[in-house]
Amino acid sequence: MTAPERVDHVLLTAAVVLILIAGALLLARIWRGPSMLDRAISLDVCAALIIAGLAAKSAFARDPFYFPIMLVLAFLGFTGSVGIARFIAVRDRPRPPHPEDTQEGPR
Repeated sequence: MTAPERVDHVLLTAAVVLILIAGALLLARIWRGPSMLDRAISLDVCAALIIAGLAAKSAFARDPFYFPIMLVLAFLGFTGSVGIARFIAVRDRPRPPHPEDTQEGPR
């Protein structure tokens, strides 16, 4: 093994270790919450970590087989995040006040 290959192997191993640590912290954030938005963002980060893991595997194997899969996962992660954001925005929209709720009485 030449020196550049050894450096590549060490850097890829470090990248995989960091991805695994980030995954463990991500699971803790999904478990603890505290809000639904935190969990939604955590699921989006989960998709990014899966893509990063596939990229590391592809770099280890020196095989571009996973590139289209990573592209599809990125698209699904983006559309899922937009869908969740729209759902939360509609759910959390302030309601207009009802005439019965106003302080003024009937005239």
